[in-house]
Amino acid sequence: MYMPFRPHIVPAMSSEPTTPPPLTRRLLAEAVGTALLVCVVVGSGIAAQQLSPNDVGLQLLENSTATVLGLGILILLFGPVSGAHFNPAVSLADWALGRRRGTGLSGSDVIAYTAAQTVGAILGAILANTMYALATLQISHHHRATGPTLLSEAVATAGLIALIFTLARTGRGSLSAAAVGCYIGAAYWFTSSTSFANPAVSIGRSFSDTFAGIAPASVPAFVVAQLIGAAVGGALVLALYPDVADSADDVVVPHPVAASSMS
Repeated sequence: MYMPFRPHIVPAMSSEPTTPPPLTRRLLAEAVGTALLVCVVVGSGIAAQQLSPNDVGLQLLENSTATVLGLGILILLFGPVSGAHFNPAVSLADWALGRRRGTGLSGSDVIAYTAAQTVGAILGAILANTMYALATLQISHHHRATGPTLLSEAVATAGLIALIFTLARTGRGSLSAAAVGCYIGAAYWFTSSTSFANPAVSIGRSFSDTFAGIAPASVPAFVVAQLIGAAVGGALVLALYPDVADSADDVVVPHPVAASSMS
């Protein structure tokens, strides 16, 4: 349901005070959430490859549909604990946009979030491989880094960051599960890279030599493109909403903020 714009928003959550979860719980949510996200992406890619071996377009449709649905569910499941970033680019943008106002993640939390997300992503790929009786630990040979795919990653990540922070700023964080899932689903199709838009997921997917994999040699360039895209998306949302920092605590969805994140 559409919520009208309000210049100074209050998260659409209970007005009763809540106890912020400790960092360990937030890191657990980020690690498990990112692991399950990569498991969905890789696992559905393996299934698609097995079910439709001669139709790459259908494989992508199957893979993207599962990712859209899975991502939405994971945001709903883990968002109230950690914000459901599942993405170092989102966590870094949260810190960068919020640090002038003392909102969002602290620098140390960004490092911890990134580590949890990356470890979770790797474990998610290993879990997907194992569920399909493939070699548990694989290294992908799917080279993806080209000029067009790197541009695609920058565009996809810029759009993702702009969407997430705009939803938080305009009091529509409750729509993030559906909106972010839909955006990623669309970006699967309008970008030549199929929209990784996530450094941790890029690293995790290099550990599965399947339809959804990416060769380790392609990962650094993808990560750089994603970080550039995150900077562009952050600059755009800052130009549109100069006071976006006031809402950094509500990224990706409103959640209790630990005291350490306010320093």
